[in-house]
Parts: sequence; C-alpha cells; structure tokens
Amino acid sequence: MKDNNSKKRQRKLEDEGAEAEDGDSDKELNMNNSNNNNKKTKNNNTRKKKTTTKDLKGILTSYILLEEEEKQEQEELDRDANEERLFIDSNHRKKTKQMVDYYYSNIQDYCTEVDQTSRKKSRLSFAVTGAVASAAAAAVAVSGDEKAVSNLRSESTHRRLWVKDRSNAWWDECNSPDFPEEEFKKAFRMGRATFDSICEELNSVIAKEDTTLRNAIPVKQRVAVCLWRLATGDPLRLVSKRFGLGISTCHKLVLEVCSAIRTVLMPKYLQWPDENAVRKIKEEFESISGIPNVVGSMYTTHIPIIAPKVSVAAYFNRRHTERNQKTSYSITVQGVVDPKGVFSDVCIGWPGSMPDDQVLEKSALYHRANGGLLKGVWIVGNSGYPLLDWVLVPYTHPNLTWPQNAFNEKIGEIQRVAKDAFARLKGRWCCLQKRTEVKLQDLPVVLGACCVLHNICELRNEEMDPEFRFELVDDEMVPEQAVRSNASTKARDAIAHNILHHGIGGTRFV
Repeated sequence: MKDNNSKKRQRKLEDEGAEAEDGDSDKELNMNNSNNNNKKTKNNNTRKKKTTTKDLKGILTSYILLEEEEKQEQEELDRDANEERLFIDSNHRKKTKQMVDYYYSNIQDYCTEVDQTSRKKSRLSFAVTGAVASAAAAAVAVSGDEKAVSNLRSESTHRRLWVKDRSNAWWDECNSPDFPEEEFKKAFRMGRATFDSICEELNSVIAKEDTTLRNAIPVKQRVAVCLWRLATGDPLRLVSKRFGLGISTCHKLVLEVCSAIRTVLMPKYLQWPDENAVRKIKEEFESISGIPNVVGSMYTTHIPIIAPKVSVAAYFNRRHTERNQKTSYSITVQGVVDPKGVFSDVCIGWPGSMPDDQVLEKSALYHRANGGLLKGVWIVGNSGYPLLDWVLVPYTHPNLTWPQNAFNEKIGEIQRVAKDAFARLKGRWCCLQKRTEVKLQDLPVVLGACCVLHNICELRNEEMDPEFRFELVDDEMVPEQAVRSNASTKARDAIAHNILHHGIGGTRFV
C-alpha cells in the first residue's frame, strides 16, 4: 500500500513537472513570438519613416525646382518686356522726329507761300483800291454822287480774321439820330447829351485802334454795353445778344469802362466839397431842418452777392436772411450826400455781417475826421451810428421829451435825403438790386462807377422814370455804445431845445 501511494505521488510529481516544463516552454514561445512581433513593428516603423522622409525630400526638391523654373521664366519675361519697350521707344522717337521734321519743313514752305501770296494780294488790293477810287472819283465828277467812293472802298476791303456773324441791329438803331429820346433814356438811364458827354471824357482812355485783323469796337458802343449792363442787371448772355458781341467781350468791356470811370470821372464828380461848397451845403440843410453846420447826410446800404468761396461767414447777412426767409450774403456801401443827393464820399466793399458803426470806423472818412477835417461840423446819420464829435444821430432811448421828439423829426428829414439818394441809385442801376455775376474783387470798381454815374445824372438833372423807383429796406441796429462823446451829447440837447422853442419843430409838440 505504501508502495502504491509512493508511486502515485511520484507520478503526480512527474506529471506536475511535465506540466511545468510545458508551461515554461509555452512561455518561452510566447516570449519569442512577442519579441518577433516587436521587431517586425520596429522594422515596419523604420521603413515607414524612411519612406516618409524620402517623400518629403522629393516634394521639397520638386518645389525648389519649380520655384527656380518660375524665377527663370519671370526673368526671361522681364528681359523680353524691357527689350520690347526699348524697341518701341526707339521707334517712337524716330517716328516723332520724322513727323516733326516733315511738318516743320511743310510749315516753313507754307509760311513762305502765305507771305508771298499776302504780298501779292496786298499789291493787288492797293492797285484795285486805287483804280476803284479813281473810277469812283470820275463817276462823282460826272454824276455828283458823293457816296459812291466810300461805298466802293468799303466793298473792296475784307477782313482777314474769321469772326462769328452776330446781329447788332438794336444798337445801330439806338445809335441813330432818329431814335426817340425817351426810349434812349429808358435804355441807358440818361439822355443822349449826357451819354455823349461821358463818351467824350472817356474817349482817350478806352478808345482802341483798328487792326488788319478786325475793326475796333467804337467808344460809344463800349460805353453803351457798360451802361446797359449796369442799368438792367441782365446776364451777360443777354447783353451779348443785344449788342452783337461775344459774352467774354461784353464782360471785359464792362470792367474796362467801369475802371475808366473810376480813374477819370471819380476825381471830378465824386469828391469832398471845398469851402465855398460847404458853406452852401450848410445853408441848404439848415433851411430843410433848422439844424446848423450840417455838411452831409450819411447812410449805409447792402448789395446782395453770390456766396463767396472764402470767408463766407463774414459776408452772411443775418438780418436780411431773417426778414426774407432766404439765405443772404452782401457787401456794404456807405455814402455821404449833399442836399441834392449827390455823393461826396463813399466807402465800398466791407462784408455784410458788419454793423453800420463798424463800417464807419473802417472808412477813410472816419480817419480824416479824427485828423480834424470835420471839426465844428456835423454829418447826420441814423440810429445805427454812434454819437460822435462830428456824427449827429437821433435819440434812441424810450420816453422821449418834446424837444427830443422834435429833434428826431427834423434829423429824420436830413436822413431822408441820403435814403432817397440811395433809393435812386439802386433804382437807376438795377444791377445793385440782384446778385451779380461780377467777382467779389471786381465789385468795388463796379459799385464805385455806379455812384459816379449817379452823381453825373443828378448834376445834369436827369429825371428818373417812375417805373424804376425802388423801395429801400435796410435794418438799423443801435450800436452797443451809442454815445461816445459827452460834448456832442450837450450839443445835441442844445440843438433839440432850440428847435422846439424857436418853433422849428412844428406845432404837434407845442
């Protein structure tokens, strides 16, 4: 039994040993297989890396080759373009030189031919003119027709420069002696005698000579173009049609004649009066109002303009804009007139935003007065001016006394002289009523010419047609410092007292 048990144990141990050996062998096989698999994986990864590296190198190489090929192609294209450009430039220069040489030679030949032809024509024209004149003289001697020579001579002369054919029939009709005086006066705001006088005085300045190319515009037509433009304010295209002249020619004539009027006629017709004239002016104003030592009536008006390109705010007229409900720009005209409404001093061109007292301070009259020119005399202004040693203005504070009311009534009569003069100025020269095409820098010349022409008409008693009457509307703004002279305040009170107590102020205040 013991032997059997021992044998069984021995067999079990052998079986267990065999199983252990089999397990070890399986483990070794598994280990070997796993090692083999790892080696294969590593080998595969290595192969893949090598393959990927080769592919990247190939791609980079091909990319670099492509870039080099593109650079070479671009260089070749640039080289070809430069060569083509140089070739075209050289051909252009050659062709240009050939054309210039060709045309220059042709022009020289043509000029030579033209000179020779013109010489021949001038000789023939002189010969024909002489023959025609002799024939006409013979005809006149036989028939007694004195107009034959002039007609034939005019037919034998021809203009050498082409000029657009325009009709000037209207001006020819106006210039004829048979044209009605009233119609002439309505067209040019003055009679024929005054018109001829102005033409005669301006003749030496604006007259032009005829040339071989064209005939000069006569002095009368030049003056007429300017007066018509100032009188009607019509656009230049209508003036051009009216007188048979070009638009630019009409514009040039207007400025030339206005400049001549300012240069030649202003020193004669618009100047401060001398001592004798001042004495008469004082007497006339005193007879009107009872106020002594008044040498002028002053007023400031506004002339509408197109909005300027620079300093727009300075020319903006706020008061006119508010009253008319329309944006307004203007420049100012300050004037002093005598009892007849003739201007003795003007200040033109300050922006429309400036009040009357500032315009006065900018004027040459103000500086002359401060220099002693107006010592002991008065210039009467409205409530827009300050009370100065030489400027007399009405009372503006409320609750006026009887002497002050009487003074304001009488000073208003003097002020009305200036206002009526400006109304006639604007009514006679309608260009002052509307925005004009004249440039801002040329406006003072045109406005100065209008004032001179106004004086000429007033001095020659040229009555204005009632249909041209103009209602003057200008806003008066009381200055911040209305009284600037204590001595003038006392003098004004004394004048007001004398007006009332000497019965000059009327019975309504007594």
